[in-house]
Amino acid sequence: MSSKGVTILGSTGTIGVNTLDVMSRHEALYHVVALTANSNVEKMLAQCLQYQPQYAVMVEEQAAEKLSHALKGDNIEVLSGVESLEFVVGLDQVDYVMAAIVGASGLLPNLAAAKAGKRVLLANKESLVMSGKLFMDAVHDNKATLLPIDSEHNAIFQCLPSSGQQGVTKILLTASGGPFRTRDINTLHDITPEQAVAHPNWVMGQKISVDSATMMNKGLEVIEACWLFDLFVDQIQVVIHPQSTIHSMVSYNDGSVLAQLGNPDMRTPIAYGLAWPKRLESGVAPLDLFEIGRLDFEKPDFQRFPCLRLAYEAHQSGGNATIALNAVNEIAVEAFLKKIIRFTDIPLLIEHVLEQSISGTPDEIGEILIQDSVSRKQAELWMNENSSSRSAK
Repeated sequence: MSSKGVTILGSTGTIGVNTLDVMSRHEALYHVVALTANSNVEKMLAQCLQYQPQYAVMVEEQAAEKLSHALKGDNIEVLSGVESLEFVVGLDQVDYVMAAIVGASGLLPNLAAAKAGKRVLLANKESLVMSGKLFMDAVHDNKATLLPIDSEHNAIFQCLPSSGQQGVTKILLTASGGPFRTRDINTLHDITPEQAVAHPNWVMGQKISVDSATMMNKGLEVIEACWLFDLFVDQIQVVIHPQSTIHSMVSYNDGSVLAQLGNPDMRTPIAYGLAWPKRLESGVAPLDLFEIGRLDFEKPDFQRFPCLRLAYEAHQSGGNATIALNAVNEIAVEAFLKKIIRFTDIPLLIEHVLEQSISGTPDEIGEILIQDSVSRKQAELWMNENSSSRSAK
């Protein structure tokens, strides 16, 4: 097996760091072609010195200038700007693209990777939430390979039949329930950003940690699963599983339920995506069922987790609604982390904008980006009108 060239979109984030960890365990099989990040020069510099990519991309121009100066004398070409992300996924020497940029910013480079016919290891659920049909058509038309890296979707992929959906009746999408699963619902408005980012099981970035606390993360995953596995939304059932040992399940018409289990470590799905259809040692410790002792399951409470309800409703409404859902959630989470709005304002803001979104699904990327922009402006307007009375101070 010849060494595969890999571009990592978002190399300084949690998924990017774990991808490099897995790759470093199999240096004969994989090599880094390009690393990309937004503005973290210090971390990118360390990665460049260790892994020696051909290209390093910093989205922010000033960050790229700092990195270029620090790497002077090294044979690494430093690029800047969003367009450079699309360039480094389409290079001939790139076989695999780890799509790990968080949020809507990942859509265009991920779509470029699909159009270039690469193996796309998708850790960015927003791409399918925003452009489901368009993205899946690009994968099909350009003979790309799309493999899910989110632990839940990766688990589903492992439990599905090798071809088609024969006998599949339902997907059981597990969720940890986040840090506030058992907290008094009347105190949710007092939650601080520091509390919200302290996930009980997973090590994740701030935005994804807040999404887990509101269960918007699971709502986005429901939409993603519909597109990835060609299922109707009523075939996706969310199951709260606090131990995060079962990563998801597939229910069949003969009464069988297949589950994928493992320790909560993203290196397992990353290794599976890199090696598929084979398997690699990932560095993850074996699962000890005796240590776990028990597996618990609960139905999600839409009163406690209104963002999950909003995600189901948005998918049923169509593409414009899911674009709005994602856009406004990004604005709301950022505002919460900056203590501009309260934790309980996140679903209120999302629902307000969803009520204004037009029906239908965009057919072109330009229309998708317009809907994204309009929704963000509507969110900002709501916050400007309500921030004085809803301050999270």
